[in-house]
Amino acid sequence: MKVKKAVIPIAGLGTRFLPLSKVIPKEFFPLGTKPVIQYVVEEALKAGVREIIFVVSPKKKEIFKNYILKYFRQEKQLLKILKKRRKKQALKALREIPKIKYRYTLQKKPLGDGDAILRTEKLIGKEPFLVLFGDDISWGKQGMPSQLVKTFNKVKKPVLCLYKMPKKKLSSYGVPKVKKVKGRLYRIEDLIEKPKKNPPSSFALVGNYVLTPDIFSYLKKTKPQNGEIILANALKQRIKQGKEVFGLWVKGKWLECGDKEKWVKSFIFITKKK
Repeated sequence: MKVKKAVIPIAGLGTRFLPLSKVIPKEFFPLGTKPVIQYVVEEALKAGVREIIFVVSPKKKEIFKNYILKYFRQEKQLLKILKKRRKKQALKALREIPKIKYRYTLQKKPLGDGDAILRTEKLIGKEPFLVLFGDDISWGKQGMPSQLVKTFNKVKKPVLCLYKMPKKKLSSYGVPKVKKVKGRLYRIEDLIEKPKKNPPSSFALVGNYVLTPDIFSYLKKTKPQNGEIILANALKQRIKQGKEVFGLWVKGKWLECGDKEKWVKSFIFITKKK
């Protein structure tokens, strides 16, 4: 089956961006001339996705409606005014915002990334799907989501996004234990969260995944860790039962936006490229 749906969890409060995130949702922090969320949506669409499923918290439900939905909605009256005033650049900028088909679901409590994904079970059904987190953007000829979907179409198993990094930096990331299959494709044998020493590989896990619908059954059986259901733990269960999970060493540059320092670096990178 083709990957037609993408899950984008946006339930977080953006505490790493305080005090700025008190007034501006972190999804709308700019990268160059576009907000982070537009990059995420564009990468999903380029990967062949036809429907976006947002996961929002009750506190962010109004933000979702007033910011994200308004941003992606076509304002016909505004376009009419700009056209009348011959504001060509402004018209171009508005027309570049992609049109999306979307649905959303609530994550009532902050119970982890696994719980956020579990909230989408009824909307996903029996299809494979992309998961894209707003902290992770890619830059290159082909986006990371597109590379993952292309690989999934061949292996028909879950595919995780792998990015090679210096081993001294891996203590801040999830790190997989891998076995090479062919080219840039690896079989995942284990997942270690933020290894303090001796990381099992040189790869960090990026917040881009192609998952199969059986992940929901594993998420339901996953015991909470520090009060949260962790996606990586559900994937580890799957691996222990002998079911394959693959990793793709992606091409391109990973632009992180998970905190203020990383976002500033990504902003400067894109501004220079533009």
